[in-house]
Amino acid sequence: DLQWADPASLAVITRLLLAPSSPRFLFVGSCRDDEMSENHPVWNMKETVEQTGVNTRIFELSSIDNNTVNSMISDLLCLFPRRTRRLADIIHLKTRGNPLFLSRLLVSLGENGLLRFSLSRRRWSWDEAKIRSLRTPDDVGKFLARSIENLSPVISDALCTLACFGGSIHLSVIEVLERDVGLRLTNSLESAATDGFLEKVDLGYRFSHDRVQEAAYNMLNSQDRAKRHLKYGLALCMRATLDDNNGMIFTAVGQVNRTGPEIIYSAEEKSLISASNFRAGRKAMGLSDFGSALKFFERGIDFLHNDHW
Repeated sequence: DLQWADPASLAVITRLLLAPSSPRFLFVGSCRDDEMSENHPVWNMKETVEQTGVNTRIFELSSIDNNTVNSMISDLLCLFPRRTRRLADIIHLKTRGNPLFLSRLLVSLGENGLLRFSLSRRRWSWDEAKIRSLRTPDDVGKFLARSIENLSPVISDALCTLACFGGSIHLSVIEVLERDVGLRLTNSLESAATDGFLEKVDLGYRFSHDRVQEAAYNMLNSQDRAKRHLKYGLALCMRATLDDNNGMIFTAVGQVNRTGPEIIYSAEEKSLISASNFRAGRKAMGLSDFGSALKFFERGIDFLHNDHW
């Protein structure tokens, strides 16, 4: 996801690549170049390291071809490729070889009984006519959104909540949301992980793919997003004033800063957000991330009353 990389992170990568003490350092990154302009910082980083003699190479990954899709399905169903060829043709036509779309469609076919194990035939079987006539969106994002909508409301809402925090969420944040906001997330997130929408990591959860996060976030309208960011951010700001050993202040201001002063009418809340941005800016300065610090300070000023000074 280098298309979303911030300048501070790219600066660290550049320093590592140029450091004479690490001549055997290998960096592998991935990105969607159709979401990056010619002036994207990643290309500037690539040009900088090349000028100093660092070898770089770009691999362009295209969609999976028809034969590869057939090999995958043949291996998955433990059947000869000649038996799965027609099914693979249908799947490839509907997904255009998109790996994520392909895997989620196969899961959906299994959940809807169109792909099932036959005990009498002792092998996997499918309804070719129904699969061929199945109406599927022409975009993986729309397909994922529909898959999320088909989940129970509590699981779907939990995924939308997680999507407000980006690609992942820390257990400490979940604890605050459950204790201070009154959300019930743990069981729903466990179920979503079982269904393949999330992955469990040591200290939290992350989306199994960034397109899943996008699909969940896009299910919220702009007003609902703003309300959620504000509600979650205020709870985290309050908690961060009591204990900030794990850097929760950055998560907190990351939420409230996605709203605006115009939707906040409480002077106490505006003061809390301004103070939190000030603390985040000071903390960023201590980490030598001066660009982020400046943004926090400027955003904190935005939430102050005009006569505050």
